[in-house]
Amino acid sequence: MKFIVSSSYLLKQLQVLGSVINSNNTLPILDNFLFELDNNELTVSASDLETTMSATLSIDSTSKGSVAVPAKLLLEILKTFPEQPLTFTVEDNNTVEISSNSGKYALAYAAGEEFPKSVSLEEPSVTLVPADVLATAVSKTIFAAGNDDLRPVMSGVFFQFSPEGLTFVATDAHKLVKYARADVKASQVADFIMPKKPLNILKSILGSSDAEVKIEYNDSNATFSFDNYILMCRLIDGKYPNYEAVIPKENPNKLMIDRSLFLSSVRRVAIFSNKTTHQIRLKIAGAELNVSAEDIDYSNKAEERLTCDYQGDDLQIGFNSRFLIEMLTNLQSDIIMLEMSLPNRAGILTPADGLEEGETVTMLVMPVMLNS
Repeated sequence: MKFIVSSSYLLKQLQVLGSVINSNNTLPILDNFLFELDNNELTVSASDLETTMSATLSIDSTSKGSVAVPAKLLLEILKTFPEQPLTFTVEDNNTVEISSNSGKYALAYAAGEEFPKSVSLEEPSVTLVPADVLATAVSKTIFAAGNDDLRPVMSGVFFQFSPEGLTFVATDAHKLVKYARADVKASQVADFIMPKKPLNILKSILGSSDAEVKIEYNDSNATFSFDNYILMCRLIDGKYPNYEAVIPKENPNKLMIDRSLFLSSVRRVAIFSNKTTHQIRLKIAGAELNVSAEDIDYSNKAEERLTCDYQGDDLQIGFNSRFLIEMLTNLQSDIIMLEMSLPNRAGILTPADGLEEGETVTMLVMPVMLNS
């Protein structure tokens, strides 16, 4: 088998697929890219058994066949070539020869049949989502997903599809983000939990795409198809916690404030907070917000005053500054609203402007006990 392909075109596709490959694989074959050639179409796949991704490339060839080529070695050599056509030839002595303008390079290959076959979904449910909507949904929620191996259901993002719209939720029990779109709908009700790794891969390539992503899913797997890519992954098994139950409905105390002002104030004050609790205190009275932090062990403390628009009773509440900073950084609006009820109930952050039609973002942050 033999084919000709542009070096930079191949590198660009392989770098995307390379993010699937783990640094320490249980099966040596998973350290390879699978090349499947069918005349002018080359399909390249990478897998870690949980996630499999393939890209279809248009190339110049008249042969068919499949080989598994060492991924790391191939990526390293491709990075060094200037843009030029490369000729790949599979030789009889178990090597693939790459011919460039300046030289020849031989890599050992494994038989393509050894590569694990990807699962085919039997009668899956299908939903179409614009790439930019999916990219926004993933980047708005993924940072709030947990890292706890003991609670695997919370280490992913919960997808909820219905004829009313799409909802994406992530939580680690300290913070929760719910991103909803009423302008994109699914034909039937369905929900599943997506692991973080495939979502991070999707996030990195969806941003530059204006295609529609075709999501196919059943109880155990999901497939995302768009442009020339197909990403398939195993879903996280289990029942997602009832997140609606933890979002407080009655929040009479409403604070409106400039997001970037509030964010830089929290960042500065947080430097002086206790290094284990990261606790900062918000004290709100009238139109004044007092942001303070103290590390008693080292006698460090900081306090800042900001003007805000506040309706409600005077209130003192403590938050973990790291969670607050993550959320404020992730919101894109100029003005944000922080809704609270009591010092021991969760605060709700929402953007007050800058949203598209049909888009809602709700972020919930659990308070920390103030040591008075």
